[in-house]
Amino acid sequence: MKPSYIALREAVVSRLSADADLVALLGGARIFDEVPRGLDGLYCVIGPWKARDWSTGTDAGEEHDITLTVWARGGSARSALESAGRIDALLGEASLPLDGHRLVAIRTVETEARRDERADRARVTLRLRAVTERLPAP
Repeated sequence: MKPSYIALREAVVSRLSADADLVALLGGARIFDEVPRGLDGLYCVIGPWKARDWSTGTDAGEEHDITLTVWARGGSARSALESAGRIDALLGEASLPLDGHRLVAIRTVETEARRDERADRARVTLRLRAVTERLPAP
C-alpha cells in the first residue's frame, strides 16, 4: 500500500493534468514538483506538502496541508488567477480515488496572490487541507 501522501499527490496530479480547461490555461500539463529552470509562461508547482496523524480510536488517518502555486511571467497576474481558480474548482470538495486510502475531505483554506519582483513573476498560492483514511487490508 502506498503512503497516503503519495496516493493523494498522484490523484491530485492526475485530476489536474486530465482537465482540458486547465491544460489550455497553462499551455500544457505543466504541473511540477519544483520550479523548472528556463520555463516561460504559466505553470503550477506542488509543495510544500505536510501530512500529520489524524487517527481516531478506530480509524487510521492523516491530515494534509497541500500548497499549490501557479507562477506566471510578470504582467500575467490575471492568467495566474484564472488558472488558480480552475485548480480550486477541480479540487475543492473533490472526490478523488486514492490507492489504499479514502479521501474524507479536501478544500481550499487560503488563496494568496503576490508578485515576486526578483523573478519578475506573479504567483497565486492555494493552500488546501485534506483528510484521508487508510482502507482496511483486503
